[in-house]
Amino acid sequence: MTDRSHSPSLASPSNPRIRAAARLRARPEREASGMTLVDGAREIRRAIDAGVEVIEAFICEPLLAGEDARVVLDALRASTTPVNSTSETAFAKVAFGSRTEGLVAVIKIPSLKLDRLEVMDGPLIAVIEAVEKPGNIGAVIRTADGAGADAVIAASPRTDLMNPNVIRASAGTIFSARIATAPTDQVRHWLEANGIRIVAARVDAPRSYTDADLTGPVAIVLGAEDRGLGEGWSGPDVEAVRLPMLGVADSLNVSVTAAVLLYEARRQRDRPTHEG
Repeated sequence: MTDRSHSPSLASPSNPRIRAAARLRARPEREASGMTLVDGAREIRRAIDAGVEVIEAFICEPLLAGEDARVVLDALRASTTPVNSTSETAFAKVAFGSRTEGLVAVIKIPSLKLDRLEVMDGPLIAVIEAVEKPGNIGAVIRTADGAGADAVIAASPRTDLMNPNVIRASAGTIFSARIATAPTDQVRHWLEANGIRIVAARVDAPRSYTDADLTGPVAIVLGAEDRGLGEGWSGPDVEAVRLPMLGVADSLNVSVTAAVLLYEARRQRDRPTHEG
């Protein structure tokens, strides 16, 4: 049996395996291959804990930082995952962003189909429509995790959910979250079919978010800051709410709005039902 802890070093950025992994930086390659990159010890650990299939890993020993990185490396080496030792120049080809921890993994993208999303009892769901910036998508997922939301659905997204920067911005919580993506009309139909009320955040809504009932089965729907929500989220069965804007800005970043509304929903859900 080969000791994979002493894999041959991949020294050149032109190595075919390095180049194949680096191509996963691009969305078309991720969608064609069904794989993506996970950069960072915390993110890889959360992927492993969630049972995500790790195809292979790249490590750069001089860059390994912190106990978490060593724990993750030990877990990878104890598994059947191929672990490739690299030079710093080769590692830089696959690493994402400026935070370098010496660990990058290639994973199989889990299913994101809406019809496979489990419907919980009285769910709290965050829906984001046409959000493009990976950092915002990841931040919403991380907020949903913190607020105890049951799912996050991306309606007609302009960025794929498994963009490595989405994974990074979510702090790896994307792997334990229930997430799905579908066109807006399909998302709306799915919510209605499952008896989930729709509360949409709009800057011109007549009702303040604090006056809305966010208990029971409810989906909080948010649009991108630059374009807001489309017409697919209008109608008599959609309750529009607003956050008060008391300064010169007319809206908040979508991830900030998500935090305010999801934690208001959590506050309402956690409050006693009667005074004792």
